[in-house]
Amino acid sequence: MQKIISYPLSFVFALLYFFWLIVFHPIQWVCYTFFGYNAHRWSVAILNWFLIRSTHVLGTTYNIKGFENIPANKPLIIVANHQSLYEIPAFIWFLRKCHPKFISKIELGKGIPSVSFNLKYGGSALIDRKDPKQALPEIQRVGKFINDNNYSVVIFPEGTRSKDGKPKAFSVNGLKMLYRYAPDAYFLPVSINNSWKMNRYGKFPLGLGTKIEHTIHPPLKISDYTFDEIFEKTETIIKQHIKH
Repeated sequence: MQKIISYPLSFVFALLYFFWLIVFHPIQWVCYTFFGYNAHRWSVAILNWFLIRSTHVLGTTYNIKGFENIPANKPLIIVANHQSLYEIPAFIWFLRKCHPKFISKIELGKGIPSVSFNLKYGGSALIDRKDPKQALPEIQRVGKFINDNNYSVVIFPEGTRSKDGKPKAFSVNGLKMLYRYAPDAYFLPVSINNSWKMNRYGKFPLGLGTKIEHTIHPPLKISDYTFDEIFEKTETIIKQHIKH
């Protein structure tokens, strides 16, 4: 019965979601072209507020815990497990003061209203997973960028989304580059729960009543750890708090 009900609600949600993406694409362009970085950043944050509100049509709620664990005015490498695309607006809106950038696959850099523009011009890294010669310098660039400006970058070291909430093995490559090129940064582990339930039926219809949770854990200062130590601690604490 819930799946049947979700069809019309998912259709309404999709209309709203793509409406906001289309509306904010020219808004982003104007902000970026004529008013610069901060205006563009806020246009992206407000867009994602609307995207979050659109998911309420499906009964989706968000619970973000651990704001007190975020170091102020420090570069952050936000490391999280990955369950669906719907957790990303929460990072952009709720952590907007941290100026979040993303390590994203290069295919998302074109063809998607608002999303592609922000990834290309907002400071994120677009990487070709099949081409290390392209990917590693991109990650190096964003590492230096957040380190110099006290911004943050979100990375999902699983690489691909978990379809059932069970975490996959973390890859070291991207994290190792960020560790090296953002030496003043903190690793900020985040455990995400229930986001996968948005796609419990596949791409359409969407799940109803999903309670998405982000738990922000205490930060780990890069200079206090070897890479192997900080990688192990980060992966362990994230996975310990994943419910599946």
